Amino acid sequence: MSVPAFNARGVWAIYKFEMHRFARTLWTGLAVPVITTSLYFIVFGAAIGSRMNEIDGVPYGSFIVPGLMMLSLFTESIFNASFGIHMPRFTGTIYELLSAPLSAFETVLGYVGAAATKSTIVALVILATAHLFVDLSIAHPILMVAYLLLVAATFCLFGFIIGVWAKGFEQLQIIPLLVVTPLTFLGGAFYSIDMLAEPWRTFTLFNPVVYLINGFRWTFFGTADVSAGTSLAATLAFFFLCLAVVAWIFKTGYRLKS
Repeated sequence: MSVPAFNARGVWAIYKFEMHRFARTLWTGLAVPVITTSLYFIVFGAAIGSRMNEIDGVPYGSFIVPGLMMLSLFTESIFNASFGIHMPRFTGTIYELLSAPLSAFETVLGYVGAAATKSTIVALVILATAHLFVDLSIAHPILMVAYLLLVAATFCLFGFIIGVWAKGFEQLQIIPLLVVTPLTFLGGAFYSIDMLAEPWRTFTLFNPVVYLINGFRWTFFGTADVSAGTSLAATLAFFFLCLAVVAWIFKTGYRLKS
């Protein structure tokens, strides 16, 4: 049995279409994270940072940078990926996509690749903006980029699942607003979980976002509340779980063919 050739042109067509949509709102898409990041530094960095000099030897202004990047990365990844696949379902063009000579892997690669590219660009813009407010050095720059891409791909897969699951545009916002954002704020994005008293610190360890944020923070400062190995294992587990769910969606046709 011959193995079907990889349809690079089809993947590129999906990727280019999704990136073109991003390009139409480029200035808005980049201005929002710059303004938001600046406000976070004014509020958290100035108001709180003046009362909290360092956390684990890291200046508070620098400490919150990985959390800020992750907060935006989660939101952008979910929104871009969910909206990208939900629109064909909403307009009915999903049937043309399913009948095209594209495998499930190629379809997901196009949508998730474009969404991950967009969310990574936003995260890097936030990093560049942060340099205007604090002196920031990255202990493991290559690992930082690799971890950033891994988290972006993971949450884009998660967003893809939400986009298939949602019956309307209102449902696209439920998980990001009511689940992901609160878990991020409670996951040590702007503080160290070691600052929490028991039993709250133990409860916090059941928050999966804690491991993603701390793994990313470790690449910046070489220190975190949770070991780098544990954080990476948790991130990979979530990645493969999302991958398995996406594979199941295409195998069963869940909400794609109905």
